[in-house]
Amino acid sequence: MKRYAYGWITAAFFLISIAGHWIFGWFAFVDEARAHHQSPEMSSYLFEMARDTFENWQSEFLQLIWQVVGLAYFLYIGSPASKENDDRLEAKVDELLRYAGGRDADGLIEEIDRRYLRTGGHAKPHAHGDLGHE
Repeated sequence: MKRYAYGWITAAFFLISIAGHWIFGWFAFVDEARAHHQSPEMSSYLFEMARDTFENWQSEFLQLIWQVVGLAYFLYIGSPASKENDDRLEAKVDELLRYAGGRDADGLIEEIDRRYLRTGGHAKPHAHGDLGHE
């Protein structure tokens, strides 16, 4: 439960807000029907609220989904905003460590990569190994 707390809190916010939207929408629908001397009909209410809900979702949620999913996708494939642009810098630092010698440079590079989660499923910089230092 604790591991997915963010998801549970988000789901609770969503359910409370959608329930509030539909409940208060019902009261507004009844008031409007009474103002026109009509009796409120559930089918008309459901149609109107579904339309209003999808209008809100189209303008808000689809925009947010595009921002989150689109940004995550383009970061993943390596757009200019991606961390993958650090690969060139990392390759240069790796070469400087190898050039400086002293300690086992490749071992030091592997230790740094491990410490900063650059192994075990995380992408290694593209330049590793390109210069014949594997």
